[in-house]
Amino acid sequence: MQKIIIITAPSGAGKTSITRHLLAKFPQLQFSISATTRLPRAAEKDGVDYYFITEDAFKQHIQNHDFLEWEMVYEGKYYGTLTSEMNRMWQQQNIPVLDIDVKGALHVQQEFPQHCLSIFIKAPSIEALQQRLENRGTETPESLQTRLNKASYEMSFASSFDAIIINDDLQRAQQEAADLVAAFINK
Repeated sequence: MQKIIIITAPSGAGKTSITRHLLAKFPQLQFSISATTRLPRAAEKDGVDYYFITEDAFKQHIQNHDFLEWEMVYEGKYYGTLTSEMNRMWQQQNIPVLDIDVKGALHVQQEFPQHCLSIFIKAPSIEALQQRLENRGTETPESLQTRLNKASYEMSFASSFDAIIINDDLQRAQQEAADLVAAFINK
């Protein structure tokens, strides 16, 4: 069985920054592109950051059992990991890195308990998380509150993962993640 690395966190905790660092540091890692029904943000590209698909297409994938995991993360906004994406990376002898929401991460971890490393990235506080989300400039007051409420709930699952990294200093958090990944790859 092939290995899987899961990076999960509430929105705004820094999982994407840490994931990018790991991908740059370890050539055998490959980013698992998730499918989503949400619209692309400014610099995001289809097939690179996400597979941007319609809700109907997403639901068809659900009916066809094409997802390793999927969730409606926010109302009307679906995210999922296609099994074909995992198989593609394994065939290339790479280790998939999943940058996914907490519920999806729990599901993948349960499916592959002996073969994955799961890392929960935690912001130092809800206030810090709020500041990071506000600084993105992509949230309305309503969507910001929705994300903060969800973040509080998701943080209650932190102890369910193999490791917790508090991202109060990005370079230190990146190094902690790299140390964990190096040990996992070499075991």
